[in-house]
Amino acid sequence: MQILWINNDGAGFADYVDVAEGTTVEAFFAKHMPGLDAKDYLIRVNRQPVAADQVLTEGDRVTITPTKIEGAI
Repeated sequence: MQILWINNDGAGFADYVDVAEGTTVEAFFAKHMPGLDAKDYLIRVNRQPVAADQVLTEGDRVTITPTKIEGAI
């Protein structure tokens, strides 16, 4: 299935990506943001903050935004 992924980390980008049926937000983050800690990001699905165990569905819009900006005071 396809979802829209909006990554606001760094320069940011948006793209449609394929994910497997039953993929959770936690699994999506782990695959697409390896080595990073989800607690440092605000993760929304369809503009709403969600729990890590939220299952993604066809057409969802996933937004990942850092809560800490490197170099900011």
